[in-house]
Amino acid sequence: MRTFFRYWLDERELRDHKDFLPPYQEAAARLGLKGLEPAKPTFQAWYYGTRKPQGDFRRVLVAWTNYSIDQLWTEVPDGTVPDFRSLSSTSSTAPRADLGTDLNDMKRTGAMAVRRAKEFLLGADRDRVGEDTLDLLKDDVARLVAAYPREPLSAIWTDLLDSHGEVLRILEGGRVRPSQLRELNFMAGALSFLVAKGFNDMEDRDQALTMARVAAACARDAEHPPLVALVDGLKSLISYWADKPGDALHYAQKGATTAADHNGTVGLWLLGLQARAAAVLGDEETVRLANQQATDRRDHVVLDDLDALGGLFTYSQEKQLYYGVEAEALLGHGDAQLAAQAELAVQGFSDPDAPSWAFGDLAGSQCDLALIRLYGGDVEGAAAAIRPVLDLPSSHRNNGIVVSAQRVRRALMTDPVRTAIAARDLRDEIEIYPPTRPALPR
Repeated sequence: MRTFFRYWLDERELRDHKDFLPPYQEAAARLGLKGLEPAKPTFQAWYYGTRKPQGDFRRVLVAWTNYSIDQLWTEVPDGTVPDFRSLSSTSSTAPRADLGTDLNDMKRTGAMAVRRAKEFLLGADRDRVGEDTLDLLKDDVARLVAAYPREPLSAIWTDLLDSHGEVLRILEGGRVRPSQLRELNFMAGALSFLVAKGFNDMEDRDQALTMARVAAACARDAEHPPLVALVDGLKSLISYWADKPGDALHYAQKGATTAADHNGTVGLWLLGLQARAAAVLGDEETVRLANQQATDRRDHVVLDDLDALGGLFTYSQEKQLYYGVEAEALLGHGDAQLAAQAELAVQGFSDPDAPSWAFGDLAGSQCDLALIRLYGGDVEGAAAAIRPVLDLPSSHRNNGIVVSAQRVRRALMTDPVRTAIAARDLRDEIEIYPPTRPALPR
Protein backbone atom coordinates (compact mmCIF):
# COMPACT_ATOMS: atom_id res chain seq x y z
CA MET A 1 0.00 0.00 0.00
CA ARG A 2 1.37 3.42 -0.98
CA THR A 3 0.34 5.97 1.61
CA PHE A 4 0.39 9.74 1.46
CA PHE A 5 3.16 9.58 4.08
CA ARG A 6 5.30 7.54 1.69
CA TYR A 7 4.47 9.96 -1.12
CA TRP A 8 5.43 12.91 1.14
CA LEU A 9 8.77 11.29 1.99
CA ASP A 10 9.50 10.32 -1.61
CA GLU A 11 8.92 13.88 -2.74
CA ARG A 12 11.63 14.98 -0.31
CA GLU A 13 13.94 12.04 -1.06
CA LEU A 14 13.67 10.77 2.52
CA ARG A 15 12.91 7.16 1.67
CA ASP A 16 15.99 5.82 3.51
CA HIS A 17 16.18 5.67 7.31
CA LYS A 18 19.51 7.53 7.39
CA ASP A 19 18.06 10.40 5.34
CA PHE A 20 14.81 10.44 7.30
CA LEU A 21 16.35 10.71 10.76
CA PRO A 22 18.02 14.18 10.71
CA PRO A 23 14.89 16.22 9.83
CA TYR A 24 12.77 13.97 12.04
CA GLN A 25 15.15 14.56 14.97
CA GLU A 26 14.89 18.31 14.44
CA ALA A 27 11.09 18.11 14.53
CA ALA A 28 11.18 15.99 17.70
CA ALA A 29 13.58 18.43 19.38
CA ARG A 30 11.22 21.34 18.65
CA LEU A 31 8.56 19.48 20.64
CA GLY A 32 10.92 18.81 23.53
CA LEU A 33 11.14 15.12 22.54
CA LYS A 34 14.84 14.88 21.85
CA GLY A 35 15.89 11.23 21.76
CA LEU A 36 12.54 9.99 20.46
CA GLU A 37 13.75 8.10 17.38
CA PRO A 38 12.17 5.19 15.51
CA ALA A 39 14.33 2.16 14.86
CA LYS A 40 14.99 1.25 11.24
CA PRO A 41 12.39 -1.59 11.16
CA THR A 42 9.82 0.80 12.62
CA PHE A 43 10.53 3.43 9.98
CA GLN A 44 10.28 0.80 7.27
CA ALA A 45 6.92 -0.35 8.62
CA TRP A 46 5.70 3.28 8.51
CA TYR A 47 7.10 3.79 5.02
CA TYR A 48 5.44 0.70 3.58
CA GLY A 49 2.18 1.39 5.41
CA THR A 50 2.11 -1.82 7.45
CA ARG A 51 1.91 -0.01 10.79
CA LYS A 52 0.85 3.39 12.09
CA PRO A 53 2.94 5.33 14.60
CA GLN A 54 1.68 5.61 18.16
CA GLY A 55 1.97 8.06 21.05
CA ASP A 56 4.62 10.76 20.80
CA PHE A 57 5.76 9.46 17.41
CA ARG A 58 2.41 10.64 16.04
CA ARG A 59 2.89 14.06 17.59
CA VAL A 60 6.24 14.49 15.88
CA LEU A 61 5.04 13.36 12.45
CA VAL A 62 1.94 15.56 12.59
CA ALA A 63 3.92 18.62 13.71
CA TRP A 64 6.62 17.99 11.12
CA THR A 65 4.44 17.28 8.09
CA ASN A 66 1.50 19.52 9.06
CA TYR A 67 -0.92 16.71 8.16
CA SER A 68 -3.03 14.49 10.40
CA ILE A 69 -2.19 10.82 10.90
CA ASP A 70 -5.37 9.83 9.07
CA GLN A 71 -4.30 11.95 6.11
CA LEU A 72 -0.77 10.60 6.15
CA TRP A 73 -1.98 6.99 6.21
CA THR A 74 -4.53 7.45 3.43
CA GLU A 75 -3.80 5.22 0.44
CA VAL A 76 -2.66 7.10 -2.66
CA PRO A 77 -3.25 5.27 -5.97
CA ASP A 78 -0.22 5.03 -8.23
CA GLY A 79 0.02 7.77 -10.82
CA THR A 80 -2.10 10.25 -8.86
CA VAL A 81 -1.08 13.43 -7.09
CA PRO A 82 -2.74 13.76 -3.66
CA ASP A 83 -4.38 17.04 -2.74
CA PHE A 84 -4.82 17.12 1.03
CA ARG A 85 -5.47 20.30 2.98
CA SER A 86 -2.76 20.82 5.57
CA LEU A 87 -3.69 21.39 9.19
CA SER A 88 -2.86 25.08 8.83
CA SER A 89 -1.84 27.36 6.01
CA THR A 90 1.53 27.84 7.67
CA SER A 91 4.05 25.05 7.52
CA SER A 92 5.08 23.51 10.81
CA THR A 93 8.67 24.23 9.85
CA ALA A 94 8.03 27.92 9.30
CA PRO A 95 9.02 30.57 11.85
CA ARG A 96 5.70 29.98 13.67
CA ALA A 97 7.34 26.96 15.25
CA ASP A 98 9.82 29.26 16.93
CA LEU A 99 7.00 30.39 19.19
CA GLY A 100 7.05 26.93 20.73
CA THR A 101 10.76 27.17 21.28
CA ASP A 102 10.33 30.59 22.89
CA LEU A 103 7.59 29.18 25.11
CA ASN A 104 9.91 26.38 26.24
CA ASP A 105 12.58 28.95 27.08
CA MET A 106 10.02 30.99 29.00
CA LYS A 107 8.95 27.94 30.97
CA ARG A 108 12.56 27.08 31.71
CA THR A 109 13.46 30.56 32.97
CA GLY A 110 10.17 30.67 34.88
CA ALA A 111 11.05 27.39 36.57
CA MET A 112 14.38 28.89 37.61
CA ALA A 113 12.53 31.79 39.23
CA VAL A 114 10.25 29.40 41.10
CA ARG A 115 13.29 27.44 42.26
CA ARG A 116 14.92 30.63 43.58
CA ALA A 117 11.71 31.56 45.40
CA LYS A 118 11.56 28.08 46.87
CA GLU A 119 15.16 28.37 48.08
CA PHE A 120 14.27 31.72 49.65
CA LEU A 121 11.35 30.18 51.54
CA LEU A 122 13.43 27.23 52.72
CA GLY A 123 16.25 29.53 53.79
CA ALA A 124 13.90 31.93 55.58
CA ASP A 125 13.10 29.23 58.14
CA ARG A 126 16.64 29.19 59.47
CA ASP A 127 15.77 28.97 63.13
CA ARG A 128 12.98 26.45 62.79
CA VAL A 129 11.00 24.73 60.06
CA GLY A 130 7.79 26.61 59.29
CA GLU A 131 4.51 25.16 58.12
CA ASP A 132 4.96 26.71 54.69
CA THR A 133 8.22 24.82 54.28
CA LEU A 134 6.61 21.56 55.35
CA ASP A 135 3.73 22.07 52.93
CA LEU A 136 6.19 22.85 50.15
CA LEU A 137 8.12 19.65 50.80
CA LYS A 138 4.93 17.59 51.03
CA ASP A 139 3.86 18.96 47.66
CA ASP A 140 7.26 17.98 46.22
CA VAL A 141 6.93 14.43 47.53
CA ALA A 142 3.40 14.04 46.17
CA ARG A 143 4.38 15.43 42.78
CA LEU A 144 7.48 13.26 42.42
CA VAL A 145 5.74 10.07 43.56
CA ALA A 146 3.00 10.67 41.00
CA ALA A 147 5.44 11.55 38.21
CA TYR A 148 7.94 8.73 38.65
CA PRO A 149 6.09 5.92 36.82
CA ARG A 150 4.73 8.26 34.15
CA GLU A 151 7.84 10.13 33.01
CA PRO A 152 11.35 9.09 31.97
CA LEU A 153 13.87 9.31 34.78
CA SER A 154 15.82 12.01 32.95
CA ALA A 155 12.83 14.35 33.25
CA ILE A 156 12.65 14.26 37.07
CA TRP A 157 16.05 13.10 38.31
CA THR A 158 17.59 16.50 39.10
CA ASP A 159 14.40 17.68 40.79
CA LEU A 160 14.21 14.44 42.78
CA LEU A 161 17.78 14.74 44.03
CA ASP A 162 17.26 18.40 44.96
CA SER A 163 14.14 17.63 47.01
CA HIS A 164 15.77 14.61 48.62
CA GLY A 165 18.83 16.63 49.59
CA GLU A 166 16.70 19.44 51.02
CA VAL A 167 14.75 17.11 53.32
CA LEU A 168 17.95 15.46 54.56
CA ARG A 169 19.55 18.87 55.12
CA ILE A 170 16.62 19.97 57.27
CA LEU A 171 16.78 16.76 59.31
CA GLU A 172 20.54 17.20 59.79
CA GLY A 173 20.11 20.86 60.79
CA GLY A 174 18.46 20.02 64.09
CA ARG A 175 15.91 22.83 63.77
CA VAL A 176 12.90 20.53 63.66
CA ARG A 177 10.11 20.51 66.20
CA PRO A 178 9.39 17.07 67.72
CA SER A 179 5.92 17.19 66.18
CA GLN A 180 7.48 17.58 62.71
CA LEU A 181 10.14 14.91 63.01
CA ARG A 182 8.00 11.92 62.08
CA GLU A 183 6.59 13.64 59.01
CA LEU A 184 10.02 14.72 57.78
CA ASN A 185 11.41 11.22 58.27
CA PHE A 186 8.49 9.85 56.28
CA MET A 187 9.26 12.27 53.45
CA ALA A 188 12.95 11.38 53.59
CA GLY A 189 12.04 7.69 53.39
CA ALA A 190 9.68 8.22 50.46
CA LEU A 191 12.20 10.29 48.49
CA SER A 192 15.04 7.87 49.30
CA PHE A 193 12.80 5.10 47.93
CA LEU A 194 12.44 6.97 44.64
CA VAL A 195 16.17 7.71 44.40
CA ALA A 196 16.94 4.03 45.04
CA LYS A 197 14.44 3.03 42.35
CA GLY A 198 16.13 5.48 40.00
CA PHE A 199 19.54 3.92 40.54
CA ASN A 200 18.04 0.49 39.90
CA ASP A 201 16.44 1.73 36.69
CA MET A 202 19.91 2.89 35.63
CA GLU A 203 21.27 -0.57 36.52
CA ASP A 204 23.43 0.76 39.37
CA ARG A 205 22.40 -1.84 41.93
CA ASP A 206 25.02 -1.05 44.57
CA GLN A 207 23.88 2.56 44.81
CA ALA A 208 20.27 1.41 44.70
CA LEU A 209 20.70 -0.93 47.67
CA THR A 210 22.61 1.71 49.64
CA MET A 211 19.82 4.23 49.12
CA ALA A 212 17.22 1.58 49.95
CA ARG A 213 18.92 1.13 53.33
CA VAL A 214 18.69 4.89 53.87
CA ALA A 215 14.99 4.70 53.01
CA ALA A 216 14.51 1.86 55.49
CA ALA A 217 16.25 3.79 58.28
CA CYS A 218 14.08 6.85 57.65
CA ALA A 219 10.94 4.70 57.57
CA ARG A 220 11.84 3.18 60.93
CA ASP A 221 12.55 6.62 62.40
CA ALA A 222 9.15 7.71 61.10
CA GLU A 223 7.65 4.70 62.93
CA HIS A 224 5.80 3.80 59.75
CA PRO A 225 5.62 -0.02 59.28
CA PRO A 226 3.91 0.10 55.85
CA LEU A 227 6.76 2.26 54.52
CA VAL A 228 9.29 -0.14 56.06
CA ALA A 229 7.50 -2.97 54.25
CA LEU A 230 7.43 -0.96 51.03
CA VAL A 231 11.21 -0.57 51.17
CA ASP A 232 11.60 -4.32 51.66
CA GLY A 233 9.53 -4.64 48.50
CA LEU A 234 11.96 -2.33 46.72
CA LYS A 235 14.89 -4.49 47.85
CA SER A 236 13.02 -7.49 46.46
CA LEU A 237 12.49 -5.64 43.19
CA ILE A 238 16.18 -4.75 42.91
CA SER A 239 17.14 -8.39 43.50
CA TYR A 240 14.52 -9.63 41.02
CA TRP A 241 15.85 -7.51 38.16
CA ALA A 242 19.42 -8.48 39.14
CA ASP A 243 18.47 -12.15 38.57
CA LYS A 244 18.76 -13.00 42.27
CA PRO A 245 15.35 -14.62 42.83
CA GLY A 246 16.33 -16.16 46.17
CA ASP A 247 17.12 -12.73 47.62
CA ALA A 248 14.01 -11.29 45.97
CA LEU A 249 11.82 -13.91 47.65
CA HIS A 250 13.50 -13.33 51.02
CA TYR A 251 12.93 -9.57 51.00
CA ALA A 252 9.35 -9.94 49.80
CA GLN A 253 8.54 -12.42 52.57
CA LYS A 254 10.24 -10.19 55.14
CA GLY A 255 8.18 -7.20 54.03
CA ALA A 256 4.97 -9.25 53.98
CA THR A 257 5.52 -10.14 57.63
CA THR A 258 5.87 -6.44 58.51
CA ALA A 259 2.74 -5.55 56.51
CA ALA A 260 0.63 -8.45 57.80
CA ASP A 261 -1.38 -6.30 60.23
CA HIS A 262 -2.00 -3.48 57.76
CA ASN A 263 -4.76 -3.33 55.17
CA GLY A 264 -3.20 -1.05 52.54
CA THR A 265 -2.11 -2.41 49.18
CA VAL A 266 1.58 -2.71 50.08
CA GLY A 267 0.87 -6.19 51.48
CA LEU A 268 -0.62 -7.26 48.16
CA TRP A 269 2.40 -5.91 46.29
CA LEU A 270 4.71 -7.98 48.46
CA LEU A 271 2.66 -11.09 47.66
CA GLY A 272 2.97 -10.28 43.96
CA LEU A 273 6.73 -9.89 44.39
CA GLN A 274 6.85 -13.27 46.16
CA ALA A 275 4.98 -14.91 43.28
CA ARG A 276 7.32 -13.49 40.63
CA ALA A 277 10.47 -14.45 42.53
CA ALA A 278 9.13 -17.94 43.22
CA ALA A 279 8.29 -18.33 39.53
CA VAL A 280 11.91 -17.67 38.56
CA LEU A 281 12.88 -20.36 41.08
CA GLY A 282 10.35 -22.75 39.51
CA ASP A 283 8.34 -22.97 42.76
CA GLU A 284 4.80 -23.28 41.41
CA GLU A 285 3.28 -23.99 44.81
CA THR A 286 4.51 -20.69 46.28
CA VAL A 287 3.35 -18.87 43.14
CA ARG A 288 -0.17 -20.26 43.49
CA LEU A 289 -0.33 -19.62 47.23
CA ALA A 290 0.93 -16.01 47.00
CA ASN A 291 -1.39 -15.13 44.12
CA GLN A 292 -4.38 -16.69 45.85
CA GLN A 293 -3.64 -14.79 49.06
CA ALA A 294 -3.41 -11.55 47.09
CA THR A 295 -6.76 -12.26 45.42
CA ASP A 296 -8.41 -13.05 48.76
CA ARG A 297 -7.02 -9.92 50.42
CA ARG A 298 -8.02 -7.53 47.62
CA ASP A 299 -11.62 -7.35 48.90
CA HIS A 300 -10.41 -6.34 52.37
CA VAL A 301 -8.09 -3.50 51.35
CA VAL A 302 -8.40 -0.22 53.23
CA LEU A 303 -6.39 2.42 51.41
CA ASP A 304 -3.78 4.14 53.59
CA ASP A 305 -1.50 7.17 53.31
CA LEU A 306 0.86 5.34 50.95
CA ASP A 307 -2.03 4.51 48.62
CA ALA A 308 -3.13 8.14 48.78
CA LEU A 309 0.21 9.16 47.28
CA GLY A 310 -0.33 6.78 44.37
CA GLY A 311 2.39 6.04 41.83
CA LEU A 312 4.80 3.35 42.99
CA PHE A 313 3.33 3.54 46.48
CA THR A 314 0.05 1.85 45.61
CA TYR A 315 -0.73 -1.52 44.01
CA SER A 316 -3.66 -1.25 41.65
CA GLN A 317 -5.81 -4.12 40.42
CA GLU A 318 -4.29 -3.60 36.97
CA LYS A 319 -0.80 -4.06 38.38
CA GLN A 320 -1.91 -7.09 40.37
CA LEU A 321 -3.14 -8.75 37.17
CA TYR A 322 0.13 -7.87 35.41
CA TYR A 323 2.22 -9.41 38.22
CA GLY A 324 0.05 -12.54 38.26
CA VAL A 325 0.38 -13.00 34.51
CA GLU A 326 4.14 -12.43 34.67
CA ALA A 327 4.55 -15.13 37.30
CA GLU A 328 2.72 -17.61 35.04
CA ALA A 329 4.82 -16.54 32.05
CA LEU A 330 8.01 -17.07 34.04
CA LEU A 331 6.82 -20.61 34.76
CA GLY A 332 6.71 -21.17 31.00
CA HIS A 333 2.95 -21.33 30.58
CA GLY A 334 1.26 -20.26 27.35
CA ASP A 335 -2.28 -21.60 27.06
CA ALA A 336 -5.19 -19.68 25.54
CA GLN A 337 -6.69 -18.72 28.90
CA LEU A 338 -3.42 -17.19 30.09
CA ALA A 339 -3.00 -15.40 26.75
CA ALA A 340 -6.42 -13.82 27.25
CA GLN A 341 -5.41 -12.68 30.75
CA ALA A 342 -2.18 -11.25 29.35
CA GLU A 343 -4.16 -9.26 26.79
CA LEU A 344 -6.34 -7.91 29.61
CA ALA A 345 -3.19 -6.91 31.51
CA VAL A 346 -1.98 -4.92 28.50
CA GLN A 347 -5.41 -3.32 28.10
CA GLY A 348 -5.29 -2.32 31.76
CA PHE A 349 -2.43 0.05 30.95
CA SER A 350 -3.79 1.26 27.61
CA ASP A 351 -5.06 4.62 28.88
CA PRO A 352 -2.22 7.04 29.72
CA ASP A 353 -4.68 9.24 31.62
CA ALA A 354 -5.67 6.45 34.04
CA PRO A 355 -4.30 6.87 37.60
CA SER A 356 -2.65 3.45 37.50
CA TRP A 357 -0.88 4.00 34.16
CA ALA A 358 2.89 3.50 34.09
CA PHE A 359 5.03 3.20 30.99
CA GLY A 360 7.18 0.52 32.65
CA ASP A 361 4.18 -1.62 33.61
CA LEU A 362 2.74 -1.26 30.12
CA ALA A 363 6.02 -2.38 28.55
CA GLY A 364 6.36 -5.23 31.04
CA SER A 365 2.86 -6.50 30.32
CA GLN A 366 3.52 -6.29 26.57
CA CYS A 367 6.69 -8.37 26.97
CA ASP A 368 4.75 -10.92 29.03
CA LEU A 369 2.11 -11.16 26.31
CA ALA A 370 4.86 -11.73 23.76
CA LEU A 371 6.36 -14.50 25.92
CA ILE A 372 3.03 -16.25 26.39
CA ARG A 373 2.26 -16.11 22.68
CA LEU A 374 5.68 -17.57 21.93
CA TYR A 375 5.04 -20.43 24.33
CA GLY A 376 1.86 -21.02 22.35
CA GLY A 377 3.82 -21.04 19.07
CA ASP A 378 2.51 -17.68 17.80
CA VAL A 379 5.61 -15.86 16.56
CA GLU A 380 3.72 -13.19 14.62
CA GLY A 381 1.53 -12.46 17.63
CA ALA A 382 4.59 -12.18 19.84
CA ALA A 383 6.20 -9.75 17.41
CA ALA A 384 3.07 -7.59 17.42
CA ALA A 385 2.93 -7.63 21.23
CA ILE A 386 6.52 -6.50 21.76
CA ARG A 387 6.60 -3.99 18.90
CA PRO A 388 5.55 -0.97 21.06
CA VAL A 389 8.33 -1.85 23.51
CA LEU A 390 10.94 -1.90 20.77
CA ASP A 391 9.64 1.47 19.57
CA LEU A 392 10.14 3.13 22.97
CA PRO A 393 12.64 6.00 22.92
CA SER A 394 15.92 5.25 24.66
CA SER A 395 15.02 7.61 27.51
CA HIS A 396 12.25 5.19 28.56
CA ARG A 397 14.24 1.96 28.32
CA ASN A 398 14.96 1.39 31.98
CA ASN A 399 16.63 -1.71 33.38
CA GLY A 400 13.39 -3.62 33.95
CA ILE A 401 12.15 -3.01 30.41
CA VAL A 402 15.46 -4.11 28.89
CA VAL A 403 15.51 -7.30 30.99
CA SER A 404 11.91 -8.07 30.02
CA ALA A 405 12.71 -7.65 26.33
CA GLN A 406 15.73 -9.94 26.65
CA ARG A 407 13.50 -12.65 28.12
CA VAL A 408 11.55 -12.57 24.89
CA ARG A 409 14.78 -12.87 22.92
CA ARG A 410 15.82 -15.95 24.91
CA ALA A 411 12.43 -17.53 24.26
CA LEU A 412 12.92 -16.90 20.53
CA MET A 413 16.04 -19.08 20.67
CA THR A 414 14.14 -22.19 21.76
CA ASP A 415 12.30 -24.80 19.72
CA PRO A 416 9.93 -24.87 17.93
CA VAL A 417 10.00 -21.14 17.08
CA ARG A 418 13.78 -20.82 16.77
CA THR A 419 13.98 -21.54 13.04
CA ALA A 420 11.14 -19.26 11.93
CA ILE A 421 12.29 -16.32 9.79
CA ALA A 422 10.13 -13.91 11.79
CA ALA A 423 11.71 -15.22 15.00
CA ARG A 424 15.21 -14.66 13.64
CA ASP A 425 14.46 -11.09 12.58
CA LEU A 426 12.85 -10.27 15.91
CA ARG A 427 15.71 -11.87 17.80
CA ASP A 428 18.22 -9.73 15.92
CA GLU A 429 16.27 -6.56 16.64
CA ILE A 430 15.99 -7.27 20.37
CA GLU A 431 19.70 -8.08 20.52
CA ILE A 432 20.58 -4.45 19.79
CA TYR A 433 17.75 -3.11 21.96
CA PRO A 434 19.71 -2.30 25.15
CA PRO A 435 20.31 1.42 24.79
CA THR A 436 23.25 3.63 25.28
CA ARG A 437 20.89 5.10 27.80
CA PRO A 438 20.74 8.90 28.21
CA ALA A 439 19.44 8.31 31.71
CA LEU A 440 20.37 11.74 33.01
CA PRO A 441 20.15 15.21 31.52
CA ARG A 442 23.34 16.18 29.75
